[in-house]
Amino acid sequence: MNLGNKLAWDDTVLPFQLDASDMRGRVARLDGVLSGILKQHDYPEPVEALVAEMALLTALIGQTIGLRWKLSLQVQSKGAVRMIATDYYAPQEEGETARIRAYASFDRDRLADGAPFDLVGEGYFAILIDQGAGTQPYQGITPIAGGSLSACAEAYFAQSEQLPTRFSLSFGQSTEPGSGTHWRAGGIMLQHMPKASPFAASGEGSGDVLQATDLLEGEEGENWSRVNILLDTVEDLELIGPSVSATDLLVRLFHEEQPRVFDSQQVRFGCTCSEDRVRQSLSIYSVKDIEKMTTDDGRVTADCQFCSAHYELDPKTLGFDAEQPDSD
Repeated sequence: MNLGNKLAWDDTVLPFQLDASDMRGRVARLDGVLSGILKQHDYPEPVEALVAEMALLTALIGQTIGLRWKLSLQVQSKGAVRMIATDYYAPQEEGETARIRAYASFDRDRLADGAPFDLVGEGYFAILIDQGAGTQPYQGITPIAGGSLSACAEAYFAQSEQLPTRFSLSFGQSTEPGSGTHWRAGGIMLQHMPKASPFAASGEGSGDVLQATDLLEGEEGENWSRVNILLDTVEDLELIGPSVSATDLLVRLFHEEQPRVFDSQQVRFGCTCSEDRVRQSLSIYSVKDIEKMTTDDGRVTADCQFCSAHYELDPKTLGFDAEQPDSD
């Protein structure tokens, strides 16, 4: 697809509310974020598609968390794509930009033709929320099912949060004059808001995986069905193309549901790795352990899986007993 110039609402998440049906949601469009993530690696196209979908889900879900919190999404599977991991770092202060990073690990020899999700085998989809020092991180897990990563996320919210949720996503490679080919993604997330606040439920479901329709009945169920029928009319180019702004799209889809928008959240690619963090992670090892990690060139090396940054460190400065004299 040829989308022309970069759009003003790229790399933003716009939260909204449908007053007539008691629902909230987000519209997200990613461009530079995906370029920042994917240029760090040489992924095959199907793996890039999975990473793009996961990053879009991360942006949509991440906008709900508090300042200075961290949201992580993970897929662990027995398929050709063994892992997909993303992190969303909420802004430190109101009005600042959020950061997203992502990576995937896979067996290149096991990649095959077919839909990208076919490369994800049996496993689980997890959401983790870290509220910072002094707090207990929250984790919810659901089996991989449903035919897409977005379906896994929907099952997670139904199963672990008892929160009816729907995603409509589009992502793919676009061609711009003078800029070559790169990935774009856009999507809408809808949630029916219960009396309790979202993420209030912390117990994990058991047995068969719940669906959104299992959680609603009566007028709430009718509202959910009606709004989802409206969302089904959205087209791919409306989600990621240049002709319809996020606000115009909401009016087109949901004008009878009384849509109301809030301040948008900007997002960008960003990694938190640093030499200090590498040193901290190696501080748990003894000098003897560090010696085993030392290369023939006399250096300890480390690579960041998210941004491919490469670190080379002096082994004499590493390890929890690096400063202690050897004892006989």
